[in-house]
Amino acid sequence: MANTQGPQGNNDPAGSTQMFRAFVDDAPQSRQAAPAASSGPRTGLIVGIVAAVIVVAAVAWLALG
Repeated sequence: MANTQGPQGNNDPAGSTQMFRAFVDDAPQSRQAAPAASSGPRTGLIVGIVAAVIVVAAVAWLALG
């Protein structure tokens, strides 16, 4: 089905796109900064778990080898 209206900036008939853009524009800055701050400890935790698994695997390999 062809788009006959073209990109002239017509309003969305349902208004959902405009409402979403208004929601994004009105979002407080503190809400956007919170996920970035919480990803740091998770990354450290993941790196720590991976390092612990590598150490346990190395000790098991040396013990069996």
